[in-house]
Amino acid sequence: MKPLTVLFAGLGSIGQRHLRNLLAVLPVPPRLLAYRTRRDDRIFSDDLRVEALTGLEQKHQIEVFSDLNIALGQQPDVVFVTNPTSRHLEVALAAARAGCHIFLEKPVSHQWNGVETLMAEMNRTGRVGYVGFQFRFHPAFEKIAQWVKEGRLGRVAAVRAEVGEYMPDFHRYEDYRETYPARADLGGGVVLCQIHEYDLLYALFGLPDEVYAVGGHASRLEIDVEDTAQVLFRYRRETGADLSAQIHQDFLQRPARRNFQIIGDEGSIWWDYLGKTLQISGADGEVVVKESYAELPRNHMFVAEMRHFLACLDGREHPRVSLGDGVQSLRMALAVKKSIATRQAQSLQV
Repeated sequence: MKPLTVLFAGLGSIGQRHLRNLLAVLPVPPRLLAYRTRRDDRIFSDDLRVEALTGLEQKHQIEVFSDLNIALGQQPDVVFVTNPTSRHLEVALAAARAGCHIFLEKPVSHQWNGVETLMAEMNRTGRVGYVGFQFRFHPAFEKIAQWVKEGRLGRVAAVRAEVGEYMPDFHRYEDYRETYPARADLGGGVVLCQIHEYDLLYALFGLPDEVYAVGGHASRLEIDVEDTAQVLFRYRRETGADLSAQIHQDFLQRPARRNFQIIGDEGSIWWDYLGKTLQISGADGEVVVKESYAELPRNHMFVAEMRHFLACLDGREHPRVSLGDGVQSLRMALAVKKSIATRQAQSLQV
C-alpha cells in the first residue's frame, strides 16, 4: 500500500484522537502534515487528560505549516478538518478544490452559507467526503438501527432523547469560557455541539418535516451561546398520527445524562449511553434484549469509524455518514436555532 499523505487542520483533543487512531490502523505509516495557527503543542490522552505540555509535533514527526495553501501544495491525499466549527468550511472548501478526500468533524458548519458550494466541489472531484458522527458505530446503535429497519418495534409512535453535561467539565485543563462550545464566533452552543442526537434521528427516520424549539442562555455560565434547548421534531404521516421526536439538550447537568428512547406499538428501546446499557422490550413488555457495554472502551466507536473511513478511500465501503448526510443534520440544527430565535415552527422540507 502506498503511504498516504495526511493533512490535519486542527490538533486539539479530537484531532489528536483521530491521529492516534489513524496511526493505529494504517498498515503503512503516513506522511503527516498539519495546518496550525496556534501551535499548541500539548499531548492529550484518550480520556482527555494532558499527558505532556509539549512534544506533539516532534513525537509524530509532523510537518507544520501556518499557510493553508502551502500545506495543500504538499498534495495531501486526505485532509482531516478538526478545527473549531466556524472555521470548517474555509479549510474544507480549499481541500475540496485541491482534490483531497475529506474527513470533516461534526457539525459540517455553523451556518448554511458555503455548504452548497462545498457539496458541489466534492461532487465535481468525486472524492470521499465523510462527516465524523462516531455514535453510528456504537454496537448499541447498530442494534437499534437493525430493529427499526426490520420493523420489529411495529409502528413507531415517539422518540425521546436527552443529552446534558456540565460545560466546565468538558476539558478541565482549560478555561471553559475560551473553548469553542462557549463562543458564538467559533460555532458553539448546545444545539451544534450536541448535534449527534439529530444525526441518530436522521439515520433512523430521515429528515423531519418541521421543528419547534425553545431555549437560550438560561444559566449563569459565562458564555454567549444557548445552553439549553427543548426540541420537537415532527414527521408527517399520510395515515394516522404523526411521529414526534423530542430532544432535550443542556450544558448544565451534573452528573451528565445521555439516553435515547424509541416507543412503538410492538416494542420499545431504551439506550442509556453513559449507563452503558441497552434494553429492548417486546409487545408484551417482556425484555427481549438486555446488554451491558461496561467493558466497551469509548474509543471503540472512533476506531471503527476510522477503519470504515479508510475502507471508503479504497472503495471497499460506502460512507456511512456522507457529506450529504452530515448536511442534513446541519439543516436540522439550523432550523432548531431559527425556531428558538423566532419562536416559530420551521419547515425542513426542501
